Amino acid sequence: MFDPWRGFTDEKLSSKWFDTLTETARSARGDILKMTTVAGSGHPGGSMSSIDIYLVLYNMAKVNPADPGCDDRDRIIVSHGHTSPGVYAALGHTGFFDILPALHGFRQGGSPFEGHVERSVPGVEWDTGNLGQGLAVGVGKAIYGRLTGKPFHTYVVMGDGEQQKGQIGESRRHVLKFGLNRVTAIVDYNGLQISGKIEAVLPQNIKGEWEADGWKVIEIDGHDLHQIYNALRTATRDDKKPYMILAKTVMGKGVSFMENDENYHGAAVKPDKIGQALEELGVGNNIDELKTRRSHGVPPQFDVPRAEFPRVDPGTPITYGVGETSDNRGAWGKALVSVAEANMERDGFVAGVFDCDLSGSVKTKAFGEQYPESFFQCGITEHAVAATAGALSTEKALSIWAAFGAFGVDETYNQARLNDINHGNVKLFCTHSGVNVGEDGKTHQCIDYFGLLNSTFGWKVITPADPNQTDRIARYVLSTPGNYAVIMGRSKLAIVADEKGKPFFGGEYSYKYGRMDVVRKGERLVLVTAGNMLADALGAWNMLANDGHQIALVSVSDWSDMHAEDLSMLAEFGHIVTLEDHNVKTGLGTALSAAMFEAGHAARFTKLGVTQYASSGKPHDLYRMLGIDAESVAERIRELLGVAKQQVES
Repeated sequence: MFDPWRGFTDEKLSSKWFDTLTETARSARGDILKMTTVAGSGHPGGSMSSIDIYLVLYNMAKVNPADPGCDDRDRIIVSHGHTSPGVYAALGHTGFFDILPALHGFRQGGSPFEGHVERSVPGVEWDTGNLGQGLAVGVGKAIYGRLTGKPFHTYVVMGDGEQQKGQIGESRRHVLKFGLNRVTAIVDYNGLQISGKIEAVLPQNIKGEWEADGWKVIEIDGHDLHQIYNALRTATRDDKKPYMILAKTVMGKGVSFMENDENYHGAAVKPDKIGQALEELGVGNNIDELKTRRSHGVPPQFDVPRAEFPRVDPGTPITYGVGETSDNRGAWGKALVSVAEANMERDGFVAGVFDCDLSGSVKTKAFGEQYPESFFQCGITEHAVAATAGALSTEKALSIWAAFGAFGVDETYNQARLNDINHGNVKLFCTHSGVNVGEDGKTHQCIDYFGLLNSTFGWKVITPADPNQTDRIARYVLSTPGNYAVIMGRSKLAIVADEKGKPFFGGEYSYKYGRMDVVRKGERLVLVTAGNMLADALGAWNMLANDGHQIALVSVSDWSDMHAEDLSMLAEFGHIVTLEDHNVKTGLGTALSAAMFEAGHAARFTKLGVTQYASSGKPHDLYRMLGIDAESVAERIRELLGVAKQQVES
């Protein structure tokens, strides 16, 4: 599968390889300049300081240009994704693809060769742009290797400026805690970032920080091919400790007027100077030809293989009886163990559950006790965990993270966004969401979970109404590819009953993603609610029924996708009232009204939800203060029905 020299098997870099890589580095530096000058933008400086590292890695690590997605490959993560010209040049010269389209199609609309490295290019493992993400991604890849027993190595190439990011420290400690000694970090230490010298922008002791967290640090000349090879070989072959290679480099290496000039961090060489730069490198100048090619069209996209989502047996649903009082998070925890019991002993099945010091509250503790090798207690490190869970989810593995809504959505939105861009399959279960958190107060009341995640193109948000629906939703989400966020409150709930007194979401109930549930039939007005708010909505419905008002009651679990038939059903009512434990500006009411309007339906809307940050207190009291408890909702609907009656009579 791999060429015999791959995996740093040779004791030292041969003279033949030294000569080959030296010549390739010269050509690659020319390619970096051509890409960025033809595009008129890009980051040539860091690309030229990193290129020697890239060339040794892609030529010597266990990667296969003919089969870039093979499961046994080493994983090479480029954290400072703005050095994409260097990555594309190295991959092109290593045989992953023809380099010519990258030279004229770099940063061109519709081209696979984007401004930051993307998985649309063969050999690229992760779409990186936001600095500080790479090591957390590497942790996710290394965890996959550990869970599967595959002895591949994970290399994470990073910039020196991004060492200022706190997320890197979180991931350093994860590597040590979980014994992920097949992870090697390489820091391109050129000493410059956009605003100047790194010690002037934000002083730090890079070497000391890594050593303090238990890493072995090797300092090398990052342009000496022998030193690069020797350091990588040492790190690769020693599985007792993780290594960080601090590679001292020169920004803009190879061109006199570019060297040690931070202005070339993010600026291409101007057309009037490109000739001189290419001449210094001894590389031919075909800029005009490349510009002509660029004007003739966009390079085609690659067909890049992706790991398939694993087959997951959803197991047998659990039904909670009417009269029982439980919470959705408890039902989620039991469903997780149930699904695990149906799959964990199956050959080849891999799952990882991540926790951030909340296992008792988010109900992953039972899983951790039963399957400790697949449970990763990561401490209070949500930013790193969000990226790590995302990285694991792009392998053939089931990746699960449970957290409070304020941490799993609000605090880590950027990581969620990157997981979406990377076509992840993260299963995010957030408890303690909405005003339902109550006493924890406004800092912990995640009331924007849908507004944020719905701003992506892939995340799907689901809010189960009671423990029975939670059980079935959890099984669906765990066995279905894609990024899913299941949002739950904290409080205990009564089991929702149908009009015959049986569990509405239990027994023969079959959860179908994207469909609404008609909990009570009625006329004139329909109350549409979601998640744990169904309990208050039912309370309001009962009060109104006692008054002789037979309104309809509909529960929406899936806010991200609404079915056309359900929208048509709602349109039959003259008035729609929505009730949600979410910011009323960006939640269920807004999404539903937009979907109705786009489908060509006209209806009067009244949106009831969270209209301000709530204080600390019992959930019921907070709902009352916000006008969304059962009594307040019933009174508001009485007013609406009264107004409607007066309009008819007049």
